Amino acid sequence: MKGIILAGGSGTRLHPSTLSVSKQLLPVYDKPMIYYPLSTLMLAGVNEILIISNPEFINSYQNLLGDGSTWGMRFEYVSQQKPRGLADAFILGEDFVENKPVSMILGDNILYGSTLVEKLQDATKIEKGAIVFAYQVKDPERFGIVEFDQNHKAISLEEKPKKPKSNYAIPGVYFYDGNVSTYAKSLKPSHRGEIEITDLNRIYLELDQLDVKVLGRGVAWLDAGTPEALLQAANFIQAVQDRQGFKISCPEEIALRMKFINRNQFKDIIKQCKNPDYKKYLEVLLHQEY
Repeated sequence: MKGIILAGGSGTRLHPSTLSVSKQLLPVYDKPMIYYPLSTLMLAGVNEILIISNPEFINSYQNLLGDGSTWGMRFEYVSQQKPRGLADAFILGEDFVENKPVSMILGDNILYGSTLVEKLQDATKIEKGAIVFAYQVKDPERFGIVEFDQNHKAISLEEKPKKPKSNYAIPGVYFYDGNVSTYAKSLKPSHRGEIEITDLNRIYLELDQLDVKVLGRGVAWLDAGTPEALLQAANFIQAVQDRQGFKISCPEEIALRMKFINRNQFKDIIKQCKNPDYKKYLEVLLHQEY
């Protein structure tokens, strides 16, 4: 399965910090924000990824990530001339998707938890339909919301409802079959002038092809799109890393663990690392069994 990271938008909620830099390039504790959604896709087993961003920032992502070969991956890049909604990613990425199953994650979403990897890897096996997740929140009016019936089957979807029918939000990671680009092109812009991801998911719901999997208490979902959320995410990452001694969303480690690269390639990465603490962490990993 291929993957898409949507790293566009103007990041207005983080102005003035994002006046001259893309939001997803801001640091979340010790790594660029985009490392976290990138690592999520890597843990799912995805090693071909399309990064979509604004024209003025696309070169910055290329400078940061390159072509992906260092991590045993392949990266492509596409510019989004103006924000047209999340579902626009499947129109911009139609040639990349090639009518095959694809995953997408938002560039400011951070997911972490012991049961998460299994759920992600199961979702990549999709052949028909769509898989999204549900996560209980206390402020559902801020998100796309899914309503369940008494058998825990999804029966409705709403985008930022004033009167939410449930407290289950849909995090920004999605898995679709090869029809997704065709369905996305059929959507009409909403009153906000955007091609809504909720409308895309609703197509699959109406076809009875939408599988909604609930993420329980063991998974943390952080949206780093505001100053408060960015600080909370950084504090969370620091607390876990300091207590447990391993790094969250370290692409080099994941590439080795997922066998995207071998130990010799990992040694080359260590040689190129210029941060002494980060380098020491990688050196410790080299002597562990994978």
